[in-house]
Amino acid sequence: MDFLKKMKSDQPYVARYADLPGDIQDKAKHLCWGYSQTDPVAKVERYAILRTLLGTVDETVFIGTNFSCDYGFNIHFNGFSFINNNCTILDSSPVNIGANVFLAPGVCLTCTGHALIAEQRRNGIITSAPITLAADVWLGANVVVRGGVTIGQGSIIGAGSIVTHDIPAGVVAVGNPCKVLRKVTEADRLAL
Repeated sequence: MDFLKKMKSDQPYVARYADLPGDIQDKAKHLCWGYSQTDPVAKVERYAILRTLLGTVDETVFIGTNFSCDYGFNIHFNGFSFINNNCTILDSSPVNIGANVFLAPGVCLTCTGHALIAEQRRNGIITSAPITLAADVWLGANVVVRGGVTIGQGSIIGAGSIVTHDIPAGVVAVGNPCKVLRKVTEADRLAL
């Protein structure tokens, strides 16, 4: 299997950093930089950059300034999404973002990890695993989600949490490591 096929697979993998496609990563860095330098009201220009970076993306996806990603081709949107300012997606594996997902400022989705043995880290051994955010997920400010994690539909992750394992649907979860606090219930409905 060539390396891009491995990266696009839903299977976790171990690799050498040197094997990652640096030319694609350089292009993504340049596009992210250009996007952040573009006037926020220049929607046509900004979406043209996003389409080059991410492939199929339309005006139902909002991405704020200072967005960064490793590759772009591995980020998949499934409808309206709101990605606030200063978000980072390290997409060495697929990142699937469901409809109506909200990422607050400073969120980091990181498929990539490093070897635990120092010698292997020095030799550029990395790990990677996909991330899935189901529909209607909301991640609070500065949440970090590790590779291999799925967050279930309608769940909310509290600000500053570090998500190291799957979170079920319809819950509020917080902390480091992130743990389920309670279910989202009708009592959470806001009165207008």
